[in-house]
Amino acid sequence: MRSRNPVFSRRGFSRDNGYAGFNAAPGAGGQAVGTQGNPYAQPAGNPYAQNPYAQNPYAQQGLQGAPPQAPATTGRMTMDDVVLRTASTLGILVVTAALAWALLPVDDAHISRSYGIGIGAALIGMVLAFVQSFKRKASPALIMSYAAFEGVFLGVVSSIVDNRIASGAAMQAVIGTMAVFAGVLLAYKAGWIRVNRRFYGFVMAAALGFVLLMVVNLLFAVFGGGDGLGFRSGPLGIFFGVVGILLGACFLALDFKQVEDGIAYGAPKDEAWLAAFGLTLTLVWIYMEFLRIIAILNSSD
Repeated sequence: MRSRNPVFSRRGFSRDNGYAGFNAAPGAGGQAVGTQGNPYAQPAGNPYAQNPYAQNPYAQQGLQGAPPQAPATTGRMTMDDVVLRTASTLGILVVTAALAWALLPVDDAHISRSYGIGIGAALIGMVLAFVQSFKRKASPALIMSYAAFEGVFLGVVSSIVDNRIASGAAMQAVIGTMAVFAGVLLAYKAGWIRVNRRFYGFVMAAALGFVLLMVVNLLFAVFGGGDGLGFRSGPLGIFFGVVGILLGACFLALDFKQVEDGIAYGAPKDEAWLAAFGLTLTLVWIYMEFLRIIAILNSSD
């Protein structure tokens, strides 16, 4: 199973041959489950013999089934590469969000214009995300452009919620997002979350159902007025917001597994941009769900 949706897509580092990790040798976050479609799995002998990125310099007789080790060759993705590119992408997003907050006022006289600019930026960001998700290789320019436009949208929306609905909401949402990230990372590294094919299938199915419900709710709101079916307001809105956060946490686990497998199997260095892209999408998702819950809780009275 593999989705091309830029939110759902967690295509492995060898996207032409299947999803990396779920059929691969076990790592910290999951067990190997089968061999069909696995670009790394071999029927016998050296499991790294046909690694699409490089021959494993550590492979020796008797080491079959051992945890994968990152190749020592240069030009391969490392954790430092992922951290640096993720920090760069998130840094661009935060800077543009701060600029939008400061330069696009949300008082009664300007809120319509500012909100329109924010929605326009969100649409551009969504198009860029789709384009990147369909590309065969990572494009740093596309990913950074996505982060910039998404930051404008987040800055406007955060300013509206913070200044007109709940003071301090943006900081609360940031803290909540950071807490989820840290919690999932700890659980993943401790082995409490086991990312395998079954986990992936469950998360994708749940996310697809979630998005379909939200789309139906949006259509009812557009054509019927009001809050649609009420899935994004009141008690139901809080419930679905929590569900959205839990789904975001699951996507973080998938992101961590993708990074782990990419490093273990010697993915090209440029693939770190895909890891940064996936992490940024997930963190934006979680932040928006926290912001929505805070807005609902403070507007219910």
